[in-house]
Amino acid sequence: MKYHFVRKIRLSLLVVLTLFGVSCETDSSSKHNAVEMVIDSVKGAHVPDKRIAIFEIDAEPTNDGYIVKGVTNIPEALEALQSELKKQQIKYIDSTEVLPSQALEGKVHGVIKVSVANLRGRPAHSAEMVTQAIMGTPIKIFQKQGSWYRIQTPDQYLGWVDSGGLALMNQIQFDEWQDSNKLIYTKTFGNSFEEADRASQMVSDLVFGNILRLTSEKNDFFEVNYADGKKAYVSKSEAAPYQAWKTQLPYSKEALVATSKKMLGVPYLWGGTSAKGVDCSGFTKTVYFMNGMIIPRDASQQVHEGVLVDVDGDFSKLVPGDLLFFGRKATDSTQEKATHVGMWIGNNEFIHSAGDVHISSMAPNAENFDEFNRNRYLRSKRLLNQKDKGILYLKEHEVF
Repeated sequence: MKYHFVRKIRLSLLVVLTLFGVSCETDSSSKHNAVEMVIDSVKGAHVPDKRIAIFEIDAEPTNDGYIVKGVTNIPEALEALQSELKKQQIKYIDSTEVLPSQALEGKVHGVIKVSVANLRGRPAHSAEMVTQAIMGTPIKIFQKQGSWYRIQTPDQYLGWVDSGGLALMNQIQFDEWQDSNKLIYTKTFGNSFEEADRASQMVSDLVFGNILRLTSEKNDFFEVNYADGKKAYVSKSEAAPYQAWKTQLPYSKEALVATSKKMLGVPYLWGGTSAKGVDCSGFTKTVYFMNGMIIPRDASQQVHEGVLVDVDGDFSKLVPGDLLFFGRKATDSTQEKATHVGMWIGNNEFIHSAGDVHISSMAPNAENFDEFNRNRYLRSKRLLNQKDKGILYLKEHEVF
């Protein structure tokens, strides 16, 4: 009798403790979910695209609230997060860092010093290549991890580059570089030399759009300096003083087509934005850059720029230079997704990077008819000579 009575007490106590434990765990989980919802909400409102903005913040539970930690380069987003946490009376200790990192010791600027630098999604050579930056590109530097730097290019794209690809600069050094005369390389591929002589030792390779400091001229060569101070000579037949080149740009559909055909046969490269290899949007980006326009990096970003030309497949509305977008069409359960882009060149044809840079046709009876892309066509946009938030004109902005 005594045994059964004690057993009942123990069982009752166990039930109470179990229920209490579940209650505490549920309450704790609910609070943490609330914090995560606040972070996600602020991120969605202030940083809708992680390709161009950093907001890597999370909350770690403590006995008396949370430690909010991480990094961001958007101070307004952090302020909004702090305000909302306070509003919801959530106790926290702020352990976040607003980039650029103090560890950079003022060297928060830089210039790409190799012909083509590969930018990765993580600070490792084994990580996905997300984009490229070509020689002379001015960059913002946000973080350092080992020998890797997290940078942002003029099109606002973010990535990690190893130290061999850039010259670090403080504000004074960067301003001095930006104020100097420049040279732009206008041939698809080539080299610079130690002397004003093609028979001399090569200094480096060069590609379309590379920018160097112009110091003087010697016979048929320009004398230049790299961002890291190296001296070299570049043939005048393959380059032009940047300011003169910029002011003479025609901003015409004919020029866009001519530039695009100079890249015929360049191999497809995921993340590529240079004459060494291009993905679809890297190709259109390069063509537009060599015609004085910096446009967004990816097809899913480019599709939001310019003015709408066609959505019905009426290609008679298009003019050379218009961009055609392809991908997944919207359904009742899925959103539209632009995954491929090409450029119209006239005569029912467009040029694009898929396998390599080549010309395809929208005419079913043509030998180069691209049935696959015709079936996933979304729309066409006109960016040339249009004003939009994502289009930067070199004639109007001192990018270099």
